[in-house]
Amino acid sequence: MDDQAPIYGIDKEIQAKIVGKYSLEREQEARAWIEDLIGEKFPLDDFAESLKDGVILCKVIGKLMPGQGKFKQSKMPFVQMENISIFLKGAEALGVPKHDLFQTIDLYEKKNMTQVVDSIYAISRYGYKAGTCSNYLGPKLADKQKPTYSKDAAKAANATFNTYQYGYAGGANQSGINFGQRRDIAGKDPSRYK
Repeated sequence: MDDQAPIYGIDKEIQAKIVGKYSLEREQEARAWIEDLIGEKFPLDDFAESLKDGVILCKVIGKLMPGQGKFKQSKMPFVQMENISIFLKGAEALGVPKHDLFQTIDLYEKKNMTQVVDSIYAISRYGYKAGTCSNYLGPKLADKQKPTYSKDAAKAANATFNTYQYGYAGGANQSGINFGQRRDIAGKDPSRYK
C-alpha cells in the first residue's frame, strides 16, 4: 500500500470506516478455520499477505468442492489475481451469493480486508450446508421453509377483510350510497371537533 497515491476527502473517510470495522478476533477465527480445513499452517503471520497469492484460498475451494481450486504458484501479480478469481468462482459455484464475496482488489491491494474475512465466514457456512466441512463460522444458514395453508384457512382469512379495515365505508346503507367516503372516526357529529 506504500506505492499507492494518497487518498483525501470522502475516500479517506470511507477507508477509515472500513479499517475501523476490522476485527482481529474474526480474522483469527477465519485463520483457524482455514488451517483446520486444509490441514496446514499459514506461511506468514500476516493474514492478508498469506492469502494474497490465492494459493491458500484455492486449497480451501479444493476441499469444499473437490475438483475445483486448481492454482499456479507464482510471484507474478496477474497469476496471483487469477488464483483469487478461481477461488471466487468456486465460492459462487458452492452457492455463496455474489454480495457475500469480496472483490479481487479487496484482498490483493488490502482495500477491504473486512469483506475478505466476512467472505470466508460465508464460505464456511455454505460449505457446512453442502456437507463438505465439519464446522462453520458465524450464524448457521437457515433452511428455506415453504408455508403451507389449507383451503379452509384461506377462506377464513378472506372472510375477515372488509372495507372498514381500509378506512372507507364503501357500499350502501340506510342513509344512502357513500362509495369512497372516509369513515368518521371521531363520531356521528364531526362538527363538534372543529
